Amino acid sequence: MALASRGCDPPWYHRSWIFPKDPDCGEKAGRLLDLYSRQWEDKPLKTDEFVICADEKTSIQARRRLHPTEPCKPGRAGRVENRYKRGGAWVYFSTLDVHNARVFGRCEAVNGIAPFDSLVEQVMTRPPYNDARRVFWIVDNCSVHRGQRAVERLRQRYPRHPVVQLVHAPTHASWLNQVEIYFSIVQREVLTPNDFPNLDVLAERLLDFQYYWESTAQPFNWKFTRQDLKELLNKFDQRTMQTATG
Repeated sequence: MALASRGCDPPWYHRSWIFPKDPDCGEKAGRLLDLYSRQWEDKPLKTDEFVICADEKTSIQARRRLHPTEPCKPGRAGRVENRYKRGGAWVYFSTLDVHNARVFGRCEAVNGIAPFDSLVEQVMTRPPYNDARRVFWIVDNCSVHRGQRAVERLRQRYPRHPVVQLVHAPTHASWLNQVEIYFSIVQREVLTPNDFPNLDVLAERLLDFQYYWESTAQPFNWKFTRQDLKELLNKFDQRTMQTATG
């Protein structure tokens, strides 16, 4: 209690971090922050240009508990059996329209390029994206959409309006991708506790939640700016110099 009252973490707590390994971390992160503020290459985005964050939440298991889950009651928490039988797993592909709080998603048996491209098509064939001037897709660097090859693949699939422009986050910077915030909501509101009799029920719950969340959602109040990024990278540089000098 004394430690907490002085604003200190207890001694058994720890915090971890990871230094950015991407040599272009600042440039790549800055591009994402510009898009979040509706800017691209020092020009404001037009009303028919959209920013989409996309990623995959892998290995979402359907765990059938050996005994029925008991709901909470006044004065008593819900009860979930610890043991379960595995009922398979989904890869949940999802996107978030950053400025309109719209979510698209699909459950796939495996991860890969084809399922991701199906997600892109799912979004790009619906209004207002099918008539957009340009749609920016913010993604990480996993093999599904890594590097210039992925950029060219989607550019060839959408050579004219709407134009799909893939924008990669820096390596080890998933926290800059706003769809991860949505995934954290899904983890709390849909997948905890994990008690699903089969994959069909799990998929239905995930996809139904998208519509429920959209009905009341507002765009996330993103506050991390280029100035915050500059200060953070300076801290990393200082820590790196301290480590190098012993």
